[in-house]
Amino acid sequence: MDGKISGILEGMRGKRVMILGDMIADVYLTGKISRISREAPVLVLEHQDERVVPGGASNVVHNAATLGGAAVAVGVVGEDKAADGLRTILSGKGVEVSGLVADEGRPTTAKTRVIAGGRATVSQQIVRIDKEDRSPLSEKVFARLREFALAAVEKADGAVLSDYGGSVVSDTLAAEVIAACKKHGVPTIVDSRYSIRRFVGVDYVKQNDAELSDAMGEELTDETSLRAAGERLRAELSARGVLVTRGEKGMTLCLENGRAVDIPVVDKSEVFDVSGAGDTCVAAFILAIAAGASPEDAARLANVASGIAVRKMGTATVSMEELRAAAAQQLGGI
Repeated sequence: MDGKISGILEGMRGKRVMILGDMIADVYLTGKISRISREAPVLVLEHQDERVVPGGASNVVHNAATLGGAAVAVGVVGEDKAADGLRTILSGKGVEVSGLVADEGRPTTAKTRVIAGGRATVSQQIVRIDKEDRSPLSEKVFARLREFALAAVEKADGAVLSDYGGSVVSDTLAAEVIAACKKHGVPTIVDSRYSIRRFVGVDYVKQNDAELSDAMGEELTDETSLRAAGERLRAELSARGVLVTRGEKGMTLCLENGRAVDIPVVDKSEVFDVSGAGDTCVAAFILAIAAGASPEDAARLANVASGIAVRKMGTATVSMEELRAAAAQQLGGI
């Protein structure tokens, strides 16, 4: 393997990354099709399996851990089975979970997918049930969340703000965390699904092309318009770079002085599921930056990591071993 790649990957191990965001439990409820109900024209399923997988910001946490980082999770959960599941899975990967603040007044955000199948039928999702409370946090819960986040920044090598539209990454807390990271020299990246333009001062921004289009209020019809929108967003936020994920077209990294780098997809084997690939991208990128990689090299490694994730079913993680093998094959020297 090229020495530069190897050095970055080795440097990612043990880097302490604080992930602040909306922790989500992805619940997969699987059943075998038994018959059609007599009560209504719906399937009757025989329960087979139920499992909890970290989603949302907790998927960034999970990926940071499986990629060799020392992940610190900071967010809000309920006092319920979903919270217990997230803590068990994440702590089992060595994640520091003391920053998962329990709020007895709200449930853990959960997305339950009911999967139906049979011996002669391909299993598929038939319905999704979401449970979420988007009301503002109480003063008590916010104070504890803020305390954990700012304390974690002081010991961090990198920080992620993962905003899925919930109540955790408020304007006030985001501004305080970004300011604290600047004070302590901690690189930051934000991934916000609905309101990216409020994160002024962050170092790096991750958006997919549809999110960037919505954020800037314009249709991005070609390379020129996408690069221009990325540069405008970067300048507006005073960021060092904007990383735009573009599906089968790879990624575009918009940097200072109007410079842009296109990063194509190298492995074009079958894509099974894009769920969570953006979380994998963010985790790999910030770990590489924390390890001293340039933004371009960090983006290339994030692109490889995302390519591994999309070839797995459901919300998936990528291991350091998988990333090392794929990077050696696809990148050669960067």
